[in-house]
Amino acid sequence: MTKESIEIDKQVLQHMKSLTLLCVEDDPTTNLLYQSIFEDFVKEIIFSQDGEAGYEKYISNDIDIIISDYSMPKLNGLGLIEKIRSSDKNIPIILVSAIRDVDIIVKALQLNVNNFIKKPIIKKEVISSLEAISKLIIADKYLQEQDNAKIQELQKKDKYTSYQEDLAFAKQLNILRNDFYYKMINTECTALVDFSYQPLDILSGDAYSARKIDNSRTFYLVVDGMWKGISASLSSMLVTSFINHTIDKMQDSNNFNFHRLIDESLEYIKPILLEEEALSIDYILLDCTKENMQYSKFAMPAILLQSKDMQIIKLKSNNAPISKYIRDFKISEYDTSDITKFLFYSDGMIENSTRFKDKLYIEYIEKDFLDSFTKDGMRERLHWKINKAEDDITFIFINKLNLVNSIIAKQSFETSMDDIDNANEWYANIWDTFTNSSKIIYNASIVFTELFMNAYEHGNLGLDSQSKHKLIEQDTYLETLLEQQETCEKKIHVTINKIVYNSSDYIITRIEDDGEGFDTQILSQIFRNSKAFNGRGVFVSRSSSLGIYYNTKGNSVLFLHRV
Repeated sequence: MTKESIEIDKQVLQHMKSLTLLCVEDDPTTNLLYQSIFEDFVKEIIFSQDGEAGYEKYISNDIDIIISDYSMPKLNGLGLIEKIRSSDKNIPIILVSAIRDVDIIVKALQLNVNNFIKKPIIKKEVISSLEAISKLIIADKYLQEQDNAKIQELQKKDKYTSYQEDLAFAKQLNILRNDFYYKMINTECTALVDFSYQPLDILSGDAYSARKIDNSRTFYLVVDGMWKGISASLSSMLVTSFINHTIDKMQDSNNFNFHRLIDESLEYIKPILLEEEALSIDYILLDCTKENMQYSKFAMPAILLQSKDMQIIKLKSNNAPISKYIRDFKISEYDTSDITKFLFYSDGMIENSTRFKDKLYIEYIEKDFLDSFTKDGMRERLHWKINKAEDDITFIFINKLNLVNSIIAKQSFETSMDDIDNANEWYANIWDTFTNSSKIIYNASIVFTELFMNAYEHGNLGLDSQSKHKLIEQDTYLETLLEQQETCEKKIHVTINKIVYNSSDYIITRIEDDGEGFDTQILSQIFRNSKAFNGRGVFVSRSSSLGIYYNTKGNSVLFLHRV
């Protein structure tokens, strides 16, 4: 084979001219032969006289192909190849030998030698071996390029998929309406409303909403798609979105109708459901004034209620699952005058396996609910018992508080820097009577200081965040506060309650100012972006307590600690 015959495959020849060849050979005559053969085909030839020197040339140069004799001083060809293969499994190697020992050939194959040339060397065989190796390199390079292209494409797809998943989850959060995000019910009764929403996947089959209907009534929705995957998620989100839209329209016309809400949502979702698909839904309406609860439960787990004498009441479903063919439904009513706590939840919670052999969480939910004063307490007990979440887990936890007969301290303070210090000292002295735990006292003091300062500057003095930042930049912040407080006659009122529950004391602090209040819906933005500067004090307060809850007006905040 001559150079001219090689030109038939121009791609191979072009590639060969970019390669660096290492020739490890102790015979000068053979090296001259290699020079005459390879100089027209490769970019560079590097020669070495023995195996050890050959290895040094290999590690210090960018080598593409190695051709090595077997019999050499210091380190023979197999020894050289073995050292190279310890770090490079893929570089092409040609072994040249006059010995036809089967053991040598077997050992060379085990070391993944790509080609053999026997001595005496024939030019045609050498060029053929080089051409074959070059084709192998081209093929490997092509496959590597294809793999890299696939990896880049997958990375682009993963990035795009991740982006779409983020959008999908954000859309779900927009569909799930929560009128009580860090807010309490404080009209006819005082109640803390908390939520735990843990989708197993980005597209969840669970959904919930909590809506304020008027000063007396609140509506709660829990939806569980009984199918898996995207179909269940779409059905859950569609019906939730429709129900929230219907509530908005009813409120606009001041004509909320619980029966009509259920009826219209069923008529909406039935044509959308697939033949064998079903939905489980809780429709719940609480009335603080009338102290009753209306509910329509479609194959959902039992509502758990706790009475004042610490008894658990279970309200089971009164309707079959929602399918294409459901025709009518039942609404039941329950007297809640003796009820202090409520728990609404999806079946992913009770059907989850636990760390206890062959037991599901349904065996523990009633006791955990009874033992829990807050949603966080309930969630901690749940997660301690389950191995891992096996389905979407959603629950709504409501605690009605008796804040009339549990007051242990009450004080009003002037809107002044001096009274900020007085209030902090007063609050710290009260906490000294509750506990010796410096950590609890420190956390309570942090929350009190942050929220009392909010009542002072944002509440009574009416200083918004933008104005505050501008004053800080101008270094006139303290000067402005001292000037404005001189003409402010508004006060800050602090009330402390102590409620004993399950052998623990819960200290509930309320701070109320005489200001205009604020739109508490901005809290959802603050808590979803804890690194934002605005609202940093509120975030710190939430992190250092069992929860903070604003009233509807936004001029009163309540927070809890357990002693």
